[in-house]
Amino acid sequence: MGYVEKNLIADEHVLYKTSYHWIIFFSLKSILSLFIIPILKRATDQFAVTNKRIIIKTGMVSRKIVELNISKLESVNVKQSIIGRLFGYGAIEFTGTGGTKETFVNIAHPTEFKKKVQEIQS
Repeated sequence: MGYVEKNLIADEHVLYKTSYHWIIFFSLKSILSLFIIPILKRATDQFAVTNKRIIIKTGMVSRKIVELNISKLESVNVKQSIIGRLFGYGAIEFTGTGGTKETFVNIAHPTEFKKKVQEIQS
């Protein structure tokens, strides 16, 4: 049971959950760290859509937690390169009311994530 499941509120359930794409293993940073950094990132970082909010937790020692209520979300944008489209990864950018922006890169299946958010909004 991860962070998301432990922090659900009353009548809330997870609709979609994803992680980093395996492409994070193909970088100079991952090679120099003997693949320890991407393994830890995939094991500890969580991206989830619930019926009430979006929950994103990154980091193991120092954490960044982003929780956006669906009602306070203005837009969800997906950015994918050609290679990203071929292999199924990309960046997700959230814009909340007030213009707050959060971007997360190398996410597996970003279009599915966006689709789940849009299904809840409607």
